[in-house]
Amino acid sequence: MNEIQRHRDTATKTQRLSHPATGMPSDASAADSRMRHCDAPAGTMEAQEGASLSPKSGAEETDSSAQTPQKLVSRGLSTEIPTTVLQTLICERALLLANRFRVIRTIDVAVACFAERPFKAALTAAQRAMRGMVKGKLLKRYRTDRFQTVYGLTQKGVDWLESRGKEAASSVRRVSDMSNPEHRLWAQFLVLASEARGLAALTEQELLQELNRGKTGKSMVQGLLKVNVSTGGSSTWVSLRPDAVCRKRTPGGTEIATTWFEVDRSKRGANREAALAALAMRVGSTLTDGTVLRTVIVCARTERIQQRALAVIRNLAKAQGELVLIEGRKHFEEVEPGVFTVTAFVEAKGGKRGAMADAVVGHIVVQLLPTWLPKARVTSHSPAELPGWFDENYLPYRLPEGGPIWPRPKALSWTAAVGKRTPPQKFS
Repeated sequence: MNEIQRHRDTATKTQRLSHPATGMPSDASAADSRMRHCDAPAGTMEAQEGASLSPKSGAEETDSSAQTPQKLVSRGLSTEIPTTVLQTLICERALLLANRFRVIRTIDVAVACFAERPFKAALTAAQRAMRGMVKGKLLKRYRTDRFQTVYGLTQKGVDWLESRGKEAASSVRRVSDMSNPEHRLWAQFLVLASEARGLAALTEQELLQELNRGKTGKSMVQGLLKVNVSTGGSSTWVSLRPDAVCRKRTPGGTEIATTWFEVDRSKRGANREAALAALAMRVGSTLTDGTVLRTVIVCARTERIQQRALAVIRNLAKAQGELVLIEGRKHFEEVEPGVFTVTAFVEAKGGKRGAMADAVVGHIVVQLLPTWLPKARVTSHSPAELPGWFDENYLPYRLPEGGPIWPRPKALSWTAAVGKRTPPQKFS
């Protein structure tokens, strides 16, 4: 036992010895330490190595995280204007919309305020704004006979606008008497879509007010165009006016081109079909207001109504195509489904005086109303885009392929004083 104790004491002294100059363990102790290290289990050895490297690994992780760019989420207009002011300006524009048209839908606010956004984002923002205004009793919600949700301007909404220097009048009594304002709603939707593209647009009522400004009695204008309609072996002169109209100045600035909208909510009868054919024959003519009719747009609610309107134009194209193109006649060519070019025998531009030549004087487009947009339900699984929104060639109408394209709608020009879109140029 004493001999064994002497051996243990000797080993302990050997481990405690250090090199006198460096303070490092002596060769014997280092060798003994290496032996113990080699005899240690593999897992313990890996753990020790990992512990010795851990500070360096943490530094590397910090450097790599600093080099990884973080994904920034755009806050949109809220980076330029406080959200409370933004909500106030959206409310002001929506109430002015209700005062202008007397009755509006949520889709109208989406087009008027958020046309530059994807459809899902635009509709969500419009729904949130409408809920807030209904809760604040600025608007009142109604349900039509066709189960459409519409809104009217309340007296509290009028007071809200007047406190900000805007003239308005309540419309709830009028809206409550409306049973099915679908035709009116779609006409104003097309006006708003045209304004979103930067065009000056008017509804039928606004157009009549413009034409008769300062006129009284028999001098008042009842329509924008007079045509000779032939039905049942007899012909009569009829004054036509559009459901909506938009205008734009030609690039040269020498002419104001008018686009004529027809909203076909129901199938046309014989008289209305004859009126449509007579209207198509007047493409390229000068209207009562001095502008030139360049485009006729027929917007149908259903495919059945659309096919009937197409049949009228195609029958007219067939009948006119059999005749020689002379002054006063038109030829129609369907360049793509539902899009027709109108060719006339007109005076040649840049040639000798009195020289005549064939030239395209306008277009006729027959398309469906985007009835699926107001019916859309926004959920987490809904697509961000739906066919027929402003990212496509559809609103306010289809442009022929190969020609100019629609500009992207611009965001509303918000200021602290007035929250309005930059107004399009108006022509009187």
